[in-house]
Amino acid sequence: MPMDARNHHLKEDIREYWSKRSETFDLAFGHRIQPGPELDAWTAAIRGALGEAPRRVLELACGTGEVTNVLLSLGHDVIALDFSEAMLKVAREKHAGNERVRFILADAERTMEPDESYDAIVCRHLVWTLTEPEQALADWFRVLRPGGRLLVFDGNWARPTPIGRLALLAVSAVERFVGHDPHYDGAMSERHQAIMGRLPFGEGLTAERLVPLVEAAGFGDIRLMSHRPIAAAQRRTADLRNRLRTLLYRRFILAASRPSATGGRA
Repeated sequence: MPMDARNHHLKEDIREYWSKRSETFDLAFGHRIQPGPELDAWTAAIRGALGEAPRRVLELACGTGEVTNVLLSLGHDVIALDFSEAMLKVAREKHAGNERVRFILADAERTMEPDESYDAIVCRHLVWTLTEPEQALADWFRVLRPGGRLLVFDGNWARPTPIGRLALLAVSAVERFVGHDPHYDGAMSERHQAIMGRLPFGEGLTAERLVPLVEAAGFGDIRLMSHRPIAAAQRRTADLRNRLRTLLYRRFILAASRPSATGGRA
């Protein structure tokens, strides 16, 4: 079967999975960005990568518009796209009336946006789902202006860390007393695993695997930043079960730039 045909069916499975989760997505720990310490940590991470000046930002796989909220709070103008109309419906309702954001239905791997039209691209928990990562990175490079920034928040969701394996046991013990959390990713874990097993990063997305692909796409000034401040902020307001969940997987933040005409950064 040709690659495009395989990807078509996989992408439809991905769309269906996330669309089914749209109504309760913000109830799952780690998806809604809570006001207070967590929002402050996200704001600091994005400001540190994109700078203080307002930018024209393309947000990929925006979901219900949580990272959108952070970007808007920093004064950026945002075009936010997602593959799921159900997710976009929630995001549009959340940001109704805000003229600095526009939501569009589109494929993050082939955005169809004009060349060199954005100052920054931001995505959270998208890269691990890419069916053709090289194609996607080439497209993102294309739509960024020279000097534009790429900012990726992601992690290795296939393999818990050594501490994470212990944390999983502890979560199971907690749930014997408080019951199962129906909104966490595990609520559709069989579908999640079936999708993950068919993806290029199905065995786990790591920064070490991603950096060479980003370099090959033409990006420079690649920096890896710690996700620990965000996780620490989440723990400040979470219950025991969710504090344990912040320990499960290795997460990372990757920032890179499209080289400017003079080879410098914007």
